[in-house]
Amino acid sequence: MRSARWRLSVIVVVAASCGGGSPPAVVDAGGGAVDAALDGAPVLISLELLAGDIGGAGDVDGTGAAAHFYGPQGVAVDAAGNVYVADTTNNTIRKVTPTGVVTTLAGTPDDFGLADGTGAAALFNTPTGVAVDSAGNVYVTDSGSAIRKVTPAGVVTTLAGSRMSGSTDGTGADARFNVPRGVAVDGDGNVYVADFFNETLRKVTPAGVVTTLAGSPGQSGSADGTGADARFDGPAGVAVGGDGNVYVAESVNATLRKVTPAGVVTTVPGSAGHFRNPFGVAVDSTGNIYVADTFNHSLGRITPAGVVTTLAGIPGMAGTEDGTGADARFNLPFNLAIDGAGMLYVADASNTAIRKVTPAGVVTTLAGSPSRFGSADGSGADARFERPDGVAADGDGNIYVADSFNATIRKITPAGVVTTLAGTAHRFGSADGTGADARFGSPFGVAVDGAGNVYVADEGNDTLRKVTPAGVVTTLAGTAGMSGSADGTGAGARFHGPRSVAVDGAGNVYVADTGNNTIRKITASGVVTTLAGTPGIQGLPVDGTGAAARFNEVLGVAVDGAGNVYVADNTTVRKITPAGVVTTLTDSATRFSLATGVALDRAGNVYVADNVDSTIHKVTPTGTTTTIAGMPFVSGILLGAAPRFAFPESLIVVGDSLMISDLNAILVLRHGAQ
Repeated sequence: MRSARWRLSVIVVVAASCGGGSPPAVVDAGGGAVDAALDGAPVLISLELLAGDIGGAGDVDGTGAAAHFYGPQGVAVDAAGNVYVADTTNNTIRKVTPTGVVTTLAGTPDDFGLADGTGAAALFNTPTGVAVDSAGNVYVTDSGSAIRKVTPAGVVTTLAGSRMSGSTDGTGADARFNVPRGVAVDGDGNVYVADFFNETLRKVTPAGVVTTLAGSPGQSGSADGTGADARFDGPAGVAVGGDGNVYVAESVNATLRKVTPAGVVTTVPGSAGHFRNPFGVAVDSTGNIYVADTFNHSLGRITPAGVVTTLAGIPGMAGTEDGTGADARFNLPFNLAIDGAGMLYVADASNTAIRKVTPAGVVTTLAGSPSRFGSADGSGADARFERPDGVAADGDGNIYVADSFNATIRKITPAGVVTTLAGTAHRFGSADGTGADARFGSPFGVAVDGAGNVYVADEGNDTLRKVTPAGVVTTLAGTAGMSGSADGTGAGARFHGPRSVAVDGAGNVYVADTGNNTIRKITASGVVTTLAGTPGIQGLPVDGTGAAARFNEVLGVAVDGAGNVYVADNTTVRKITPAGVVTTLTDSATRFSLATGVALDRAGNVYVADNVDSTIHKVTPTGTTTTIAGMPFVSGILLGAAPRFAFPESLIVVGDSLMISDLNAILVLRHGAQ
């Protein structure tokens, strides 16, 4: 399972056939009228882009930009030009052909451990380094304190180490490592390991015999010397030169070291003072050393004479652009490998991509798709968002987005034209005002009433804001910078980290007050009361009335035409009557990984965005749950007939469609009835 929670957003549209009759409309989480139930046969599914960018983290195999990685940190290349990737956060080993076709060689995304086996049956624990020998065997540094070997057929065995960390030399499982990172292999099949927390360089023979070549366990420093007399600080990357010398990139000392086969350690001339936390190193056939200057977001080159230049990128400037030399951009390049033709391959971790660099510094993206974010208005793919979260729609089909990391409220027309309604990108604050003069502090949830007013759950300010169709922003309830749980009117009320909001036909606003773990109600005149839950009490869901009810983690809200409120409560969906009676809608066998958003159709079906499971679910009024889109624990936005989501957050129903938010894109998922 994922250990980190993503707060990201996407919009999905689901079309279905309409039944006969005209049952009364309900109001979804965004306040838009719902005209049809989404209960047609889910065939002819197609996921389309409405606005923004679909790149970013995931674990989808495919070709080029259609593939997705998740924080790749290790890279190696074989004689045929195949690139092997330690896809670190996915806990998998991936293979990329010279034409950019990505497959998973071993491991299972979102599942970690130290299990040997073949392909998906094997488990890794945060693999960070890979190397490949002349026979095509891949060696992996597993942060679970082991060195793994993967055959070309995907058979995984543990060459040395075990689940137990330490610094012991020995054979196979008797040896101990402490968060090994970089790995390299020489022509004789000996494996060299940068044993990060042990501050040592280790050597592993093909038979699994482990010795310490240089450094002393737990003794950090920067001293040159032989064997145990040498000192390292943060050895991270390792490469073997044609002369048999081993080169080590030291992340903390920010320098390069050379280690002879006899264990004599010296500092590479010219390397000191030029890099910032380098994690990767490679050596070409003429002795040039290439450095993944990780925290400088660039690639460096050191000639045999000690002359240091920047091959690609600009030190200190992160980005995603392909280009030549200083025109290219990287975002935390963790490691690199070099082939016989001098081509470099880079694991560009935060860009979730594998980049290719020619000896002249021409950078292209071989596989994966960096997430391009920002705050550009425009149409479709030309628009940019930065972690949009809440979504809502008005009666004309315009979509409103809480662009959280930009601290703005955006508007998208049905044609995909994006404009900024209120706030200024990256200008955080709490000021009321009109358009760009207003300020927000992390807006997360939005809802729209029948008059086109947008209500905003401004989590960073602990307030509820109101934005008119003309972009005039006022504070409806709460006081910026003053968190709490007081009921009251307007500025006299207190909230704690409100994340989601919904509005009913009478203008009452319902708030998922996440920090308080309660559901609040605000009348049109700004009177705030607590509908259900007790402030600050979190635990297993408990049904009951008002303060007697308990929630686990309230993250999303929606309201129907009868005033019933539906809550995304972490692993379940809860229902609250207007009298505050709380029941659990989903049955005891149904558990979501992390339900962050809910929406309703007119038939009373509830749609759930499962952020961690990367899926969209449907819950009927009787509590029956089905998955309508996405594949459980296969993340990454993939358009077309086999849709995939990355980390869907919020969703609404508009007309006969669903709307959802994910990463930095707004998507449309269409369901056609047969």
